[in-house]
Amino acid sequence: METKANGSMESKSTVENGQLPDPAHWAVADVVNYFKATGFEEQANAFQDQEIDGKSLLLMTRNDVLTGLSIKLGPALKIYEYHVKPLQTQHLKSNAS
Repeated sequence: METKANGSMESKSTVENGQLPDPAHWAVADVVNYFKATGFEEQANAFQDQEIDGKSLLLMTRNDVLTGLSIKLGPALKIYEYHVKPLQTQHLKSNAS
């Protein structure tokens, strides 16, 4: 990914070495684009409204996603379990080595 002038990452190459780039470097637009690309177009706007960038995303708890974003429960659970939590785990693993 290349950094644009506005600080967001260019999504030319969304996968590096079989993994997504480290979310800690994502701008709000990158977080929104990630969730739109994973099929959560409607819910992605909540991340935009709350100005969730990559660093904020990595700090989110399950409760933050379920209650803080005003997203319906079903999609919120899927977003946390299948996206936020794995991104947090990936970030921790990549920074531990």
